[in-house]
Order: sequence, then structure tokens, then C-alpha cells
Amino acid sequence: MSTLRFAKMQGAGNDFVVLDATRAPLALSAAQLRRLADRHFGVGCDQILVVEPARAPGADFRYRIFNADGGEVEQCGNGARCFVKFVHSRGLTAKREIRVETLGGVIAPRLEADGEVSVDMGAPVFEPARVPFVAEHAGLVHTLEVGGRAVEVAVLSMGNPHAVQLVPDVDAAPLASEGTLIERHARFPQRVNAGYMQVLERHAIRLRVYERGAGETLACGTGACAAVVAGVLRGLLDSPVAVHARGGTLTISWAGGDNAVWMKGPAEFVFEGAIELQDGS
Repeated sequence: MSTLRFAKMQGAGNDFVVLDATRAPLALSAAQLRRLADRHFGVGCDQILVVEPARAPGADFRYRIFNADGGEVEQCGNGARCFVKFVHSRGLTAKREIRVETLGGVIAPRLEADGEVSVDMGAPVFEPARVPFVAEHAGLVHTLEVGGRAVEVAVLSMGNPHAVQLVPDVDAAPLASEGTLIERHARFPQRVNAGYMQVLERHAIRLRVYERGAGETLACGTGACAAVVAGVLRGLLDSPVAVHARGGTLTISWAGGDNAVWMKGPAEFVFEGAIELQDGS
């Protein structure tokens, strides 16, 4: 049995357990990660974030993300905002903008004067092999067979894979019935985040996302970025865009082309504590 200290944080309702591994390595099994994420037997969260020392030259920290199912993933935008708040509160850096390594590449979150956090999420990726996605033709929009019906999705990566579909009303979207079918669709070899976007006007959308390994979350930062990029490219949106998720609102800006997508939104501490975990289980 070992005692693990943690911080519980949230960004627009997307909640995290944040662990500091800057002073000593931290190796948790998939079972221990699932226990942490369990809302009845653990702390409860959508993802677990681990803060580690940087490995790459020019980076300030390394950022690892584990979904509630114990699997490690490439990127988490709402988590990135919580990350910068965490390292500031712990005195791990005095920089207002930091460079952070992730499996999906280097990102640059910045603590703003208003207390919110902006994140340079990097440029979107459309090449199917890099999403990854098994494409039948070139282009952004593809058709999937899902539960016996054809579903039109925009496919891209924001450091992690996304399939974004337009819906007239996100409240009525079939997320509960088809979210997991899209997440585990055979044409996405590393699974995918399934987004449902309702366009309100050219600078505002509503969004729900069924996240890979976590199910529906109250907000998804990379999902918001992917939805806005898809909407701009389809001629439906103009940057910047207010993305209204169930847990709060994010502001996404993108100038098009190879430019980075910027995300701005809240990040807050909920509580801190310690939990006892069975060793290696």
C-alpha cells in the first residue's frame, strides 16, 4: 500500500487528477490509474495528468495524459490549461508561458492576466496516415458506416484523432448510442474522439464530445479546436469562435493554413488530498 498525493482540477467541467512527478519518478499500473479515476472507489476524473521533468531541449516540462480506462493518450487541451495553473501554484516555474512536451508534440500554455489560460495547440493535421485514419479518398469530410447508417464526419488530428459531425441540435445528438461505435470504428486504428457540433452563428457553436477512453465529458479542449477548424474549412465559421460545452465556454482562434490553433478558457483547483493505492494493482 502506498500513499499518493494529488490535486483535483477542472477546466470547463473536464476534470483531472494531477500528479507531481518532477522530483521522483512515478509509475502507476493501468489498474491503479483506473482506481484513481473511479468516481465511486477513487478520486474520480476524466483524465489523470502527470507532470514530469522535460526531456527535449527547450521544453520546460513533460506532460503525460491517461484516460479513465488507464490508457495513455497524446493530447488534452483542457488538461493543458490545468497543467500551467498547477506548475505555477507549486512554484515549479515563474514563467507565464511554458513549453510542454506531450506525445502529440510540444504545446505552449500561457497564464493570462484575467486568470484564464491560453494554449498554442499547434497546427491541425489532415493527412490520414498521421491522424491515423483509413481513408477511401482525399479531403476533410468522409462517410462512415455506423450502426447501419451513413455518418458524415470531418476527420483531423489536434495531436489526437477527431471525427466531427454537424448536427441540428446537440441535445438530441445520438451520442449515447453511437459515440462508442465511432470511437472504436475500424477505420480509426488508434480509436477516435467523436464530436457533435451545432452551429449557432458564424462565431459560436455548441459541442458535445464522446472522448476516447473516457466517454462523454463536460468539455473537450482538443475537440473544440477540431470542431472549429472543421467549421472554418467548411465555410460555416469565422475565427474566433465561442465553443459552448456543457461544462463551460472555450474561445478558439485559428488563422487557417499551417497556423497554430489557439484555445483560451478557465482552469481551476477543486481540492487536494491523498489516496492509498494497492502497490502494482
